[in-house]
Formats: sequence, structure tokens, C-alpha cells
Amino acid sequence: MQQSGLHLRLGQQRGNWIRLRTLILLRWVAIVGQVTAITVAERTYHLTLDVGLCFVAVGIAVIGNLIAMFVYPENKRLTEAENFLMVLFDLLQLSALLFLTGGLHNPFCVLLLAPVTIAASVLSLRSTMMVGGTAIVIVTLLAEFHLPLRNEAGVILRVPEIFVFGTWLSLIIATIFMGLYSRRVSSEMNSMADALTATQMALAREQKLTDLGGVVAAAAHELGTPLATIKLASAELMEELEDRPELQEDAALIREQADRCRDILRDMGRAGKDDLHLRQAPLSAVLEEAAEPHMHRGKIIHFEDGPGEGGSLQQPSILRMPEVIHGMRNLIQNAVDFARGNVWVESLWTEDSISVRILDDGEGFPAHLIGRIGDPFVRRRKTETEVAARPEYEGMGLGLFIAKTLLERSGAELSFANGSDPFTADLPDTERRGAIVEVVWPRAKIDAQAKGNTVPLGQNRPIRA
Repeated sequence: MQQSGLHLRLGQQRGNWIRLRTLILLRWVAIVGQVTAITVAERTYHLTLDVGLCFVAVGIAVIGNLIAMFVYPENKRLTEAENFLMVLFDLLQLSALLFLTGGLHNPFCVLLLAPVTIAASVLSLRSTMMVGGTAIVIVTLLAEFHLPLRNEAGVILRVPEIFVFGTWLSLIIATIFMGLYSRRVSSEMNSMADALTATQMALAREQKLTDLGGVVAAAAHELGTPLATIKLASAELMEELEDRPELQEDAALIREQADRCRDILRDMGRAGKDDLHLRQAPLSAVLEEAAEPHMHRGKIIHFEDGPGEGGSLQQPSILRMPEVIHGMRNLIQNAVDFARGNVWVESLWTEDSISVRILDDGEGFPAHLIGRIGDPFVRRRKTETEVAARPEYEGMGLGLFIAKTLLERSGAELSFANGSDPFTADLPDTERRGAIVEVVWPRAKIDAQAKGNTVPLGQNRPIRA
């Protein structure tokens, strides 16, 4: 839910990311183009234009730019409403200029698509629809109402009505198509950017937890000897103070508190992994660590491992990368969330690869979404059964996207399937007919003993004040 909130906040803020200076520069380019077009049309092609009104329309854009430049600072970022008004202003200003220069008989009428495309790229759906609707109304009005273009002889320059109709229709279609196309592309890019941001945050969090665990493990290691000394000394004091029960009681309290400190450090140190020997771990240990937060959620997690064809009997030791741990944890969480009662984590290794399969006895992935699994922010309508079973759950696919992205960063390839699919390989029993996620690494990527991955062993560095 926190990741969902992140996506919503980023989506709301994106409309405020456009700098005023950017739109001002674009408008200056448009103004230069408009002045050039008017000048060339009048002096080169000798068209009779109402130059005064034309330059009034251009002057309005100039005044708007000058006001924006002098009133607001250069680094001002526009709000959603301000962006909408800027785009709408440009649309209306261009429409006024086209009205004065032939309407749809003017080939530059195609520029009306520019504000619509910009709106679809940076504004909300509501604002985009308003700009697009305004553009359609303007195109329709310009087809009938405009000042005609005349040459120096006074002859009206106009294209045949069928071409005017074709221009009108093409502009309507292009407005809708360009709006939808730009909206779709920008939406997917924005969703991917949001999802990658969430992925980086998840990885950073996992790295911080790993680093913090290392500090705790080192502290537990270093404090073990003095605590043992305190315990031994207190035991000797208890024996020597048998005739002084009040002091013997104090010595017993010291020993009890030393034991308590030892237990606290041991519990805290379970997450500590910065010990040089623990920068690598057996495959099964890493998988159990990834599953540990979900071991007591009412579902049974079964671990199975063994060599594949050509694999040695000795279990491989793999690198303890935060990407692997967090990615596998997300996949196991998803399986636990939707399993009826059992989740299986199967690991297998050969000479060339290491693979892990996560299976459950739930309903499986929705058949119509299985091809999109791993995409961020995939929404679907939940069934009444799902709503009743998990009313607080808002599935958006972000967890699976993060898992997929992190695991692929570690060199893995992921595949998703359902155990009930007829093309799925035979499973050990009929219970494992829910979702199946298979993660396969080339052994050289994560095997701690592979060339280039070997973890140097040495003395652990003591913590110094």
C-alpha cells in the first residue's frame, strides 16, 4: 500500500514538474515562426492579409511571454491548472491567427495538433480531454468561419470543399489519435519511472538493513568475550559470597543481566550478515532467510532442494546480494498471500545453472493477465470472492515488478505460469496447481565459488570507538 501511495503521489506531482521557462522558450519559437510566415506570405507571395490584426494576435503571445518572464522567477514550476491555462492560451492564440488567415484553407492549420499533444503528455486526463475537445470545436468553427485568403489581384484563394472536409476530418481524427497515443506512451513511461523509483527505494532499504545487520553481528561478536568474562566472574563471586546472601544476590543479578545481554545480542545478530564468512551462504540458507518474514502467517512453506542432471551432490554457496534476497522475498510473499495453505520453494542446481521454483496451492495467476505479469501498476477488477477474502489488498503488480527487476539485475531470468496449464511440466502432486514462478541464474552469476565471485576470507575487523 505504501508503494501504491508512492505511485499516486508521483502521478499527482508530475503535472508540477514542467518549468515555466520551457513553455516560454517554446512560445518564442512559435512567435518567430508566426511572424516569419506572415511576412513571407505578404511580401513574397503578395497575399492580402489583415496584417494589423495578425500582428495583434502575435503581440498578445509576446505580451503573455514578457509578463511571465518578469513576474515569475526562471525556476518556477507550473501547477496542473497553470499548465492547462498555458496550453489553452496557445491553442486559442493560434486559432485566432488561423481565423485571420483562411481557416482550414491555411496549410498551417495542422499546428493545432501541437497543444493537444503537449497536453496529453504532461496534463491529467481531464485537462487533456478539455484541451482536445476545445481543439475539435475550434477546427469545426474554422471550417465555416474565417477571413478568406486573397492575392494581390483580390482573388480568393481556397481549396475545393471536398478537401476542406478532408482536412477537417483528418484534424479531428489526428486530434483524437495523437492525444490517445501521446497519453498512452507518456503514461507508460511515467509508470515505469515510478516503478523504477520504488525499486531503487526497496533495494536501498534492503541494503541498509543488510549493513545494519552487519554492524549488529560485529557488535555481538565483539561483545561476546567480555560478557562471557562477566558471567564467569559473577559465578565465582557467587561461590565466594555464600556467607553473605545480600551480596550473593547482587552477583546473581549481574550474571542474569549478562545472560540477558547475550540473548539480546544473539537475537539481533541473526540479521547480521557483514561477517566475511556470511557474505556468501548456502542456497537453502538464503532462501530460508528470504522466506523468514512470512513463515508465521498461517501458511506452511515447504523447502525442497537437490541437484539436477549433471549437478554435484554438494549444495552451491551463493552470493548474499540484497537484490536476490529482496526479490525472492517478494515472490514468496506473493505466493503466501494467495495460497490456500501451502507454498513450496524448490531449488535445483546443475553445472551451468541454479534455479528456484516457487509454487502454491492457490487460484493461480489470472489467465488474461499472465502475459503482463511483471509490468508495474497492472490493475484488474477483483472478484467478489477476492474482495471478501482480502478487502485491504490493492494489487497493482508493483511487488512483482520490483522482484523481477531486482532478480534480473542479479542475472536471473523469470518465467510465470499456472500449475493447471496443460503445457506446464508434470508436478510432484496435484496440490501444486496454483501460481508457478521460476527463477533461473547462470551459475557464474551468483555462485560464490565461480571465477570473479570468490569472497575473500580474513579476520573480521573489530569495532573501534
